[in-house]
Amino acid sequence: MPSPKLHAYEAQVVWTGNLGAGTSTYRAYERSADLAAGAAPVIPGSSDPAFRGDPGRWNPEQLLLASIAQCHMLWYLHLCAIGGVTVTAYADRATATMTETPDGGGHFTEAVLHPAVEVAAPEMRQKALALHGEAHGLCFIANSVNFPIRHDPSVTVSPAS
Repeated sequence: MPSPKLHAYEAQVVWTGNLGAGTSTYRAYERSADLAAGAAPVIPGSSDPAFRGDPGRWNPEQLLLASIAQCHMLWYLHLCAIGGVTVTAYADRATATMTETPDGGGHFTEAVLHPAVEVAAPEMRQKALALHGEAHGLCFIANSVNFPIRHDPSVTVSPAS
C-alpha cells in the first residue's frame, strides 16, 4: 500500500481590532481580523454578531460551513465530470446549528447542505442525485468534523435540453 500523500496548509490571522486600549476591557476592542493565505484575497473576519462581532465580516462558524459546502461541491463536480453527468449549474444554501454551552463554549450539532443542481439531460437526473452520497464520503472537510452533515439535494434538467 502506498504511503499517504501529505498536504500542508498555512494561514495567517492578524487581529485588526485594537481601538487603542487593547483588551483592557471586554468592550474595549473589536473582534475584527484579516485572514490571509498565500496570494488569495484577504478575507475580513470577525466573531459572530452574537459575540460582539461585525456582521459585515465572515465569522469562523460561517467559514466552517462554507468550507463544508465548497468541499462537497468540488468533489461532486469532479464525480459528475468523470461519471458522465454534465452539470450546468450548482448553488447551495447551506445551514448549520451550533449549540452554546453554559461555560461560553460551544459546538456544531449539525450542518445541512441544500445543493440545487441543474444537469444537461433528463437521463442524468438519478445519477446526479446519487453522487451526493459519494461526494460526502470523499470530502476532506466532512471527514474531519465530529458532527453530522446531511444533504437535501435537488436536481433539475436544463431548459436547453
